[in-house]
Amino acid sequence: MKRRRSALARGRLVALPFVALQLCLAAATAPAAERSAKEQVLFDRLERRVAAVEARLDGVLGVYVEDLSSGARVELRADEVFPTASSIKLAVLYELYRQAQEGRLDLGEVTRPPGARVRGGGILQELGDRVSLTWRDLALLMIGWSDNEATNVLVRRVGMDAVNRRLDALGLPGTRLRRQMMDLEAARRGDENVSTPREIARLAGVLARGEGLAPERARDLLSVATLADSGSSFRRGLPDGVRAVSKPGELEGVRCEAAWVDVPGRPYVAAVMTTYVRREKDAEDAIAELSAAFYDTFDRLARSSAYGRTVSDRVTGK
Repeated sequence: MKRRRSALARGRLVALPFVALQLCLAAATAPAAERSAKEQVLFDRLERRVAAVEARLDGVLGVYVEDLSSGARVELRADEVFPTASSIKLAVLYELYRQAQEGRLDLGEVTRPPGARVRGGGILQELGDRVSLTWRDLALLMIGWSDNEATNVLVRRVGMDAVNRRLDALGLPGTRLRRQMMDLEAARRGDENVSTPREIARLAGVLARGEGLAPERARDLLSVATLADSGSSFRRGLPDGVRAVSKPGELEGVRCEAAWVDVPGRPYVAAVMTTYVRREKDAEDAIAELSAAFYDTFDRLARSSAYGRTVSDRVTGK
């Protein structure tokens, strides 16, 4: 049975009133016929919502969202390389926990960060030079507060090459850690931390599943990875209390975020990446808007029967 694919997925441009997009909706693991025609309407609508955001944004937008239940996905420039900014910290966190699993480090070991610390985010830059923290403490600062110095301490501990080898083993060769945080000289040389929307979204899913980790360690990783960063535009699009792995990134002209969202029965991974952005606030709003659109789609699917009825205690008919 043929899978349903959008016109763009077959290599043709879809003419929209305001933009021509390289945008596709495809089924990765399940034939579209296994989804009802009514469900397909929701995915088609989500595709159009992505197109509308792309048309308004004065910059370059990349999107990848995948339904982990059916394999259905919406893609826009999903395999083009974008700067990751702080979203690359997900790769550092995963390598830290894999090395702990392999017995190469102890997450509870105490270390003292150096006195000279990079700025640009976090709280270590505000603390005295005698502070001592565990490797796990530093991971918490890296994810929950996007602490750049904590990240650099962890990168030096696990090794930049080790992070990239792990990414290769995960089948994520387009995701690269090439420099420490706030290394402007490296950035000027072109040594930027990069990924694609498809890969960084799938990396968020790897963390959520705790691949290669014992169950207890996987649960601990998830507890760290789901810490809410106050700078997250993606979380603005989610209702309060929704569990999610998400890591925003920002540089001048760049805003991005990778996420795994725990919708019971309909979890999904997503990434929204932007670059060449004229107004960063517009990119942040675009990420929040798309996050809300993703959640609305998968939440409705999760709460509905195969016929589209939402079953609840509310009395609205017979």
